[in-house]
Amino acid sequence: MPSPYRAIFSAPGTVGFSAAGFFGRMPLAMMGIGIVTMISQLTGRYGLAGALSATLAVSAAVLGPQVSRLVDRYGQRRVLRPATLITVMAVAGLLICAQQGWPEWTLFVFSAAAGCVPSIGAMTRARWATIYQGSPRELHTAYSFESIIDEVCFIFGPIVSIGLSTVWFPEAGPLLAAVFLAVGVWWLTAQRATEPKPHPIEQHTGGSALRSPGLQVLVAAFVATGAIFGAVDVVTVAFAEEQGHKAAASLVLAVYALGSCLAGAVFGLLHLKGEPSRRWVLGVCAMAVSMIPLQLAGNLPFLAVALFVAGLAIAPTMVTTMALVEAHVPRTKLTEGMSWTGTGLAVGVALGSSAAGWVVDAHGAAAGYAVPGIAGVLAAVVAFLGYRRLRSEPVPTREGQGQREQREQDPEEPEQQHVA
Repeated sequence: MPSPYRAIFSAPGTVGFSAAGFFGRMPLAMMGIGIVTMISQLTGRYGLAGALSATLAVSAAVLGPQVSRLVDRYGQRRVLRPATLITVMAVAGLLICAQQGWPEWTLFVFSAAAGCVPSIGAMTRARWATIYQGSPRELHTAYSFESIIDEVCFIFGPIVSIGLSTVWFPEAGPLLAAVFLAVGVWWLTAQRATEPKPHPIEQHTGGSALRSPGLQVLVAAFVATGAIFGAVDVVTVAFAEEQGHKAAASLVLAVYALGSCLAGAVFGLLHLKGEPSRRWVLGVCAMAVSMIPLQLAGNLPFLAVALFVAGLAIAPTMVTTMALVEAHVPRTKLTEGMSWTGTGLAVGVALGSSAAGWVVDAHGAAAGYAVPGIAGVLAAVVAFLGYRRLRSEPVPTREGQGQREQREQDPEEPEQQHVA
């Protein structure tokens, strides 16, 4: 492991919570596609399978930030374990209903309840932020490592989930995802030494973290970015099927994630200077430009190369996003703020996959790549329009963050803070 990555793991407890976070994050890449595979095998109805997967995504988008908000107030252990128990029970109910052929409305009820799943990526990033508060270089490397883990999950998660459900039994993919979630959360929350200190409710002034203008820009851009991801997934499967090699779609998408994984690894080794907001805008624009070659794809090898190149812009942009969230969201709401970006992605994935499916049905797979192209343009427009908001608050130092938190705790003493 390169020295910058080795250095961040010198802090006690980092290896343990990172390993736990990996297991707890695997369901993010396994559950949705596992439900689609399970339902399509049991019923042969792809429409129902897609609707259940979308229900899960929308529910997670609504409930995820609320779970993270409670984590900021009461701590990870007190909130994550009950939330995970609800999710696991809901997944168990979904599997039983599907296997027994119960009424469709029961499937939707349990899919919606499973959206209580906590954002484990936000939990591990919050621990890194606590350990390396005031150390931007180390935190940059830590966030890069987290992006690598995200991409590793998306490389192997769908392959494992689809493989188990097709080779073993239909419910195997979602079942293993639930097991990963339970193991990861219990292991993570057992590590109390690195758990961020909860902030009492009286410190949570000003409502939701989403009231931050900078965070609003990031979430809006991530809706468009999520549409890119959702559309690319759907269109690539359809394109591979038209080429007569549907099974190759998972490998082509794995190459997409591999490009992001490698870029994240290199990005973590760099010590960049300048404004993170400017790097973020450039990253979003790079993702938009990378969608152009997809419009020219005529075969799977060309598509794989184009997606690998497109993946190179993903992880660096995600890493910079986390740095900007930390800059624009008070530490008392950091976990919630990080979860909102995931919510934006989830909403975008649902919108992008739906739009891409409609275009593919109407005009064919090749035309479907126009959807991620348009989504990329929208993301770039949001980035440009919101650039001023992102520059309005500089990345706070450790002292500055403390002063901001003190202002939130003592809103009645603005003159004293101003003099200080």
